[in-house]
Amino acid sequence: MDALDLARWQFGIVTTYHFLFVPLTIGLSALVAVMQTVWYRTGNPKYLQMTKFWGKLFLINFAMGVVTGIVQEFQFGMNWSDYSRFVGDVFGAPLAMEGMFAFFLEATFLGVWIFGWDRLPRLVHLASIWAAAIGTSLSAYFILAANSWMQHPVGFQINPDRGRAELTSIWAVLTNSTTLAAFPHVITSCFVTAAAFIIGISAWHLARKRHVDSMRTSLRLGMVVAVVAGAGVAISGDAQAKIMTEQQPMKMAAAEALYQTSAPASFSLFTIGSLDGQEEVWSLRVPRLLSYLADGSFDAEVEGIDDLQADYERRYGPGSYRPVIPVTYWSFRLMIGFGLVTVVLGLLGLWLTRRRRMPGSPWFWRVAVWTLPFPLIANSFGWIFTEMGRQPWVVFGELFTRDGVSPTVPGWQVLASLLGFSLLYLVLAAVEVGLLVRYVKAGPPEEDGHDADEAAADDRAQPMTFAY
Repeated sequence: MDALDLARWQFGIVTTYHFLFVPLTIGLSALVAVMQTVWYRTGNPKYLQMTKFWGKLFLINFAMGVVTGIVQEFQFGMNWSDYSRFVGDVFGAPLAMEGMFAFFLEATFLGVWIFGWDRLPRLVHLASIWAAAIGTSLSAYFILAANSWMQHPVGFQINPDRGRAELTSIWAVLTNSTTLAAFPHVITSCFVTAAAFIIGISAWHLARKRHVDSMRTSLRLGMVVAVVAGAGVAISGDAQAKIMTEQQPMKMAAAEALYQTSAPASFSLFTIGSLDGQEEVWSLRVPRLLSYLADGSFDAEVEGIDDLQADYERRYGPGSYRPVIPVTYWSFRLMIGFGLVTVVLGLLGLWLTRRRRMPGSPWFWRVAVWTLPFPLIANSFGWIFTEMGRQPWVVFGELFTRDGVSPTVPGWQVLASLLGFSLLYLVLAAVEVGLLVRYVKAGPPEEDGHDADEAAADDRAQPMTFAY
């Protein structure tokens, strides 16, 4: 492989690895804030236990997310200097706003929350975790604004003398229709991810009849969030699909491996045939569904890959404008499938645990534990589809991916950094898993109800301790 292929592999690996931590951080921050709010309002020590337990796991995940995110930004200068030169004037604005406003808000108040347990009034301490949670969501918005500009560039002009894009309206970038559609989809998927995390760990403890009171409440909270947020993912995903079809019709055609323009167009749930979808042996299809996903009408016409290829050649010149069809086709379905399993588990769990019942069969606990990573897998496939479906563009309609790579960095250097980062990430993964397993097995701290009532009366909380 040449430097371009290696640079693409490195960016894909680093970004996918980093995004394993992001949705869990965003979702858990808000849910921990909810738990602490309930404890503040009720004084029930069970919710203090939950806040401290899930708060520890949230902080471990947050720390790993920060470390891996720094590496991701280094790559812009390392392997993608021509891309950075082209987009820097536009791309840098939302990223700078993310660092100056969102990340500092998040990190500052998270520090206040960690060290303020035995020092701050309860209301002020509660406000600090809400500020941190708001900061995580703001951070996601600014980063999505930068990414959405790559999908649908707005608010800029090309400087022909300098050969780069220059910002003309930051408001246009921040209110990009792609951003407004992507943000609710990403945030709701973050809550599904956090819900599955809570469900799986709670199920592990309940299967062993440990910490039953707090874990039963955590389990029910996770199930409710999974169902509600899952509905939000579906609704926002439908809106995002329609905007995607309008702005990048090739991506929608590639999601179905639809080569010929069709009206109406069906959606295949599963297909047996050639990997690129050109030769089909058998397919399980939902009639007219692709038309609805693309345009909101069951009779709408959906442009095919071949027609779009011819149109792009007329507009942009000779070349292949087809993404890797097997990747887009299957990543789109795996994204939907893995995400749907968690929502179904939440619905089933709410039914089985109604009226304070507990499932008697061990199969439910096993399923709940093993499906814990499913939303993380769905998120990863979703981003693979989003980024791979845009190819061969790194900025749609403006800059090809091949033109964004660093021209003076040889392939062996990219390979060396790729292997180095991969080794580093294996070490970090071992640290992350080890810390999470250690604190999950330890369970929530045992709180004395009398002591908790004293803390409420004194307007103080017991200190949160960490061993790492």
